[in-house]
Amino acid sequence: MPGTTGWETSFGGFLTAEWQPQVQTGDASFGVRTNQFGFNLTWAGGRPVVVEACTDLTHPVWLPVKTHTLAGGSAYFSEPQWTNYSGRFYRLRSP
Repeated sequence: MPGTTGWETSFGGFLTAEWQPQVQTGDASFGVRTNQFGFNLTWAGGRPVVVEACTDLTHPVWLPVKTHTLAGGSAYFSEPQWTNYSGRFYRLRSP
């Protein structure tokens, strides 16, 4: 997690890195365009990120929508089914 200290570059033979993918909410890609809701994701290039969605934050059932590998450190996520829901929430997770 960001701010955690004491980590070396590897643990148990696996490389370690902060998990910091971000949804870019301040650029022109965020929101509805060409009849699809979408946004840019940024983080370390070559890293996989899963976008999940749910319709109720009180009793969330998170379902994977798409997995992206961030080529060059970014990827564009679009949700063509967004009009099928009156409200939808998104989060990012590691695969």
